[in-house]
Amino acid sequence: MKKAIFPGSFDPITNGHYDIIKRGISLFDEVIVAIGVNAEKKYMFSLEQRKQFIEEAFKDSTKVRVITYEGLTIDLCKKEKAEFILRGLRNPADFEFEKAIAHTNRKLSKIETVFLLTAANTSYISSSIVRDVIRNGGDYSVLVPDSVKV
Repeated sequence: MKKAIFPGSFDPITNGHYDIIKRGISLFDEVIVAIGVNAEKKYMFSLEQRKQFIEEAFKDSTKVRVITYEGLTIDLCKKEKAEFILRGLRNPADFEFEKAIAHTNRKLSKIETVFLLTAANTSYISSSIVRDVIRNGGDYSVLVPDSVKV
């Protein structure tokens, strides 16, 4: 069984994340969406809300599981017996950042990172942009799955 971990903070999940997960389930037997917990980071949505948004968005898919975790993603991969980390790339800056992490993960483990380019129609969306739109009372509904309700 080919399993991939798709790690992130998902604060909140965006249509870009949704697209990567949907495309990932065509490549893997299971995609584990892993919401990382970072005590030093200030989130707009609680961990439970973020988990609920994702679970609701993929309620009809048996190939998506949502969990939370702390620590290194490669340790989570070992625990879950996942051989792959799934990551989405929006732009060259994402690539440079993600490449360094992928090389480090590969040096520390046998975990492979699989990169998917975001769809052209979602490549501009980030969780920070969504949070800014929400904070300023804008219509965020075109940027996120229907499950994200504020």
